Parts: sequence; C-alpha cells; structure tokens
Amino acid sequence: MAQQDFEQLAEDFAFLDDWEDRYRYIIELGKALPPLPEEERTEQARVHGCVSQVWIVTDVENAGGEDAVVHMRADSDAMIVRGLIAILLTLVSGRKAREILDMDIEGAIGRLGLKEHLTPQRANGLAAMIARIKAEARRAVPA
Repeated sequence: MAQQDFEQLAEDFAFLDDWEDRYRYIIELGKALPPLPEEERTEQARVHGCVSQVWIVTDVENAGGEDAVVHMRADSDAMIVRGLIAILLTLVSGRKAREILDMDIEGAIGRLGLKEHLTPQRANGLAAMIARIKAEARRAVPA
C-alpha cells in the first residue's frame, strides 16, 4: 500500500461529516479486507490486548537487511475492527521496516478523528495492533 492510499482515505474521512457515516465507511473497509485463511489464524498470529479476535500475519522481503520490506495481512472476527485493521494496513503494509518504526502511526490515525469515537476497549485494541505492527517491523531489521 502506498502513502497516497492513506491520504485518499484521510480525504474520504474528512468528506464524511457525520460519525455514523464514518462508522459505516470503516465497516465497508473491513468488508473489503481479504479474509485470512483458517490455517493462518494461529495463536502466534493473534494480537493480545484486543477484546475481539485479531490476527496479523507478516511476510518480510530482505529480512534482517536495512531494506527489509514488511507486508502484512490481518483479520478479525469483528467488522469494525476489520475496518480499523484495513486502515492500519493501508498505512504500513508494503513499507520498509525502518519507515514503519519511524512512523507516527498514532498521529496518522488521529488525523481520521477515530480515537474520540472508539470505546475504551476498541482504543486499547487499536493500541495493541499498533504495538504489534511496530514489533513486527523491529524483528525485520538488524539489531
């Protein structure tokens, strides 16, 4: 995914004045997210700290190198969470691991105005997903 995809997403969110419309848009993003095959929904792929079931699977090109690129696939058993994952993947998947580590993911998500509308449990889950994404990026680069 490219930064321009996230910029388009941010523009779409800015266009939607009503939170209910944004909520529906997040659900639509979740519906468009390809499901993970059952065999990839493992305990190792599961994100801890989320009330919903969330799985993130990472593939790395050039693992251990400075140019390591992280590709992520993810899924959830909750539609709104699938939408949040879709947003996160638009922001990070296909980027160099170092870029992900340097990125202000929380700030980018903040531009969408989501945090003030998420329940505390969903906000905690979002934080857990972001922490997992950063951890996956950290594993992809040399120490």
